[in-house]
Amino acid sequence: MIRPQLPRSSRPGRLMLATAAPGGAALLACGLLAGCGSSGSAAPSSPAAATSSAPAAASSAPAAVSGTPPASATTGPIGSVAQPAGGPFPAPLAITNPLFPLAVGSQFTYEGKIVNSEGAHEHSVTFTVTDLVKHVDGTQTVVALDQDYLEGQLQEQELAFFAQDDAGNVWNFGEYPEEYDNGKFTGAPSTWIRGTDGAYGGIHMLGQPTAGAQYREGLVPAIQFDDVSRVARTGQVLVIDETSPNDPASGHQIKYYSPHTGLVRVSARGGDTQEFLTLAAVRHLDTAAMTKARAEALAMDQRAYHVSKVYRVTPSVQGR
Repeated sequence: MIRPQLPRSSRPGRLMLATAAPGGAALLACGLLAGCGSSGSAAPSSPAAATSSAPAAASSAPAAVSGTPPASATTGPIGSVAQPAGGPFPAPLAITNPLFPLAVGSQFTYEGKIVNSEGAHEHSVTFTVTDLVKHVDGTQTVVALDQDYLEGQLQEQELAFFAQDDAGNVWNFGEYPEEYDNGKFTGAPSTWIRGTDGAYGGIHMLGQPTAGAQYREGLVPAIQFDDVSRVARTGQVLVIDETSPNDPASGHQIKYYSPHTGLVRVSARGGDTQEFLTLAAVRHLDTAAMTKARAEALAMDQRAYHVSKVYRVTPSVQGR
């Protein structure tokens, strides 16, 4: 999630996970990270090592098919990254990408720390896949609820919207991030909706990641948001290096994804504020817990219409 002291690449939507076996999350993360790499080599000892292992060129980048970035999106300087529209979206709510599957009722907890000039601070993120749907830019999207805590206190909670195209790419369709100060709601200035005010919602996860491939996750000039990702390594664990061209001081956020599990770790290289998270728990919500999560998401959706002019272009969320 976004907090004033964190880079935009730390948004909750960027910390999504997929389905994993409940109770074995920590063991799964540790085991996978001990052996990542396409050739069975050991995992990089640091995020920098993971990034440096990526090829300089992307001659093996995926072909320019519907929803997959063309060659121009996977090579050259960050500023040259293309912005494909994505789609078609014949079954947008069925997010089955093996590196980012979103199963309704799944809830994932990440634990770690934020490190800045003032020291290290306890940090956790809880991400829930709701059973709600929102119509954004002509497409039905999955609604996720992401809650970010710093030293045990809510700092931000966000609704994030995703859809999968016919090529297996998962796309970002917008975010409504509420910010809090000492438990009090202060606003949601970083709200963006794909197709509104020039906002471009890019790819969250490629359908077929290839080492060296580069793609834009989002570009929203109105809030100076620009997120660019590069596939640093493929294999047992996919390593993604994210940067923000608009905020060089934020450094690099390194993310580790496991097939059929999703995000298992977040690390950092450089930057004035660094975020470190590891998957700590996974559970499937029972009826009572799901009802509570749904109510929280519905309340946020209704509040958003009073808070954000951008958000008002969308209809209210609906049940599936």
